[in-house]
This record gives sequence, structure tokens and C-alpha cells, in this order.
Amino acid sequence: MIQWSREEWKARQAAHLGRVEVLADRFALRRSHGTKHPVEDFLFTYYNLSPAKLKEWVPPLGVTLEVSAEDWLECPWLASECFVRENGSVWLDPRRLTDPKRQLANWVRELCQRVLERPSRFRCHGLHEWAMVYQQSSEKVRHEGYELRLPALEIASLVESQALCCTHYDAFRFFTPSARPLNAFQPSLETRLEMEQGGCLHTNMDLYKWSSKLLPWCGSDLVGECFAKAWAARQLDMRASPYELRSLGYEPVFIETAEGRAEYETLQKAIADDAEPLRRRLHAAATAVMRA
Repeated sequence: MIQWSREEWKARQAAHLGRVEVLADRFALRRSHGTKHPVEDFLFTYYNLSPAKLKEWVPPLGVTLEVSAEDWLECPWLASECFVRENGSVWLDPRRLTDPKRQLANWVRELCQRVLERPSRFRCHGLHEWAMVYQQSSEKVRHEGYELRLPALEIASLVESQALCCTHYDAFRFFTPSARPLNAFQPSLETRLEMEQGGCLHTNMDLYKWSSKLLPWCGSDLVGECFAKAWAARQLDMRASPYELRSLGYEPVFIETAEGRAEYETLQKAIADDAEPLRRRLHAAATAVMRA
């Protein structure tokens, strides 16, 4: 069992809040006012960890914290049934792990392993967002209130002129019915382990999803870092989309041009490079949960 002093884990908690607090608080404020943001909300609507839970820092399995009476008041979640409290220390109790959580950890471990072993692909150029509005009526476009950068006929022409090659089911399932047959692959829930690959922006965003589903056992440091990477990927995702978002501060990546596609690929590769060590850490965390 590793022990973290109060000074050490408090520093980790502060770093975690630095990664997640601003976006979490902004979403909570918007929700209280009934307003929406087409880029930021995704991190809290598509991914279902609440802002409050995201901000609650916890250690990973196998780490003991030195705690004071003040800490119980500031971090009451550390007194939940998942933890053991003893002589000024607290740690996660592996006896509280359920079989479904172990099974999930085993699946996440397998997914990480498959993605790490599989060659990455970098030729999709973010066209999934364009395929989601391909031949779509204006009233059915997802982000109402935000215009598309190109007319519908030009969007259709771009989609038809490029090689759609989306490998991520949760992106592909939002393609319009007329766009799905144009895709080189037909990913499904059942083929996720066979299809997902490390170049995919959504696969790298999903590191946040899978790590958050393993809370509290994988610890908040990993979840917060995956959240930060998901945020970076989400911004690129929407900058390369057909939506006009410059009023919100998002300069487009013009993937309708050869130069824009090259820029997207460069940024996509950078995100994939940053995501790989996080995937390895998630693989190790899922293995630890499975074997605890």
C-alpha cells in the first residue's frame, strides 16, 4: 500500500481542480439558467459524470491518504462506504468492488490493449460532423441557432468527394441515413473491440468516459487528465465541423480545403500522441481493478 502525505494529496487535488473546475462550473451555471453551449456541453451530456462528481478528488486503489479532521469536512465523499477509515488514514476498500465493476474493468482493459496494438488511422479529416448534417433538413440539424459555414449543396459535394472512413460507433450512429452507406466501415456496438483505433478523435475522447466509469477505483488524477485531453479533442472536433462558431472563439479548421485537411491531420496526430500514455495508464488501472 502506497501512502500519500496530506501535503502530497492536497497538491494533487488542487491540480485536479485546475483541470476540471472551470468547465464544470460553467456547465452547472448554464444548466441552472437553461442555456446551452454547442462545444462545452458535450463533456457533460454525452459523458454522464456530473460536474459535482467530476470535481470530487479521490485516490486510486492501493493508495492510503493521511487525513485530518478538517479534511472530512472539506471532502465528505472520502467517508463513503467505498473507503476504510482508520487512525487518521483512509483508503479504498477492495472488498467493496462488485462483479459488474470488475467485468467492466476487464472490458476496458481489453479495449485499451486492442487499440494500443492496432495501427492508428489519420485520414478521416473530421468528416463525421459533416456526415451528420449530410442531406439533413435545417430543422433537424443538432446545434440549432448556429449556422453552417457552407450551403447544403456544398456540404453534400464535400462529403461525396471524400473517402468517409469513420471507425467509431458512437460517431457513426449519428450519420444521416443517406451518409451511412458512403462510409467505408459499418461500426456497431458489437464490433467496438475490432474497430476502434488510436487515431480516432472520439476514441481518444472516450478515455475520459471509460476512466470515469471506473471511479472511484482508478482515482481522479487519471480521470482529470483524460478529461483535459477530451476537451482538447472536442475543440478540434468542432473547429473542423461545418458549424460557424467564430462568435464563440473557435476558428475553423477548413477541412473543405487540402490545406485544412493537412492541418487537421497534424493536430489529430498530436492528440493521439498525447492520448497514448493515458491509454496505457488506463490499461494499468483497469488491470488493477480487475485483479484487486
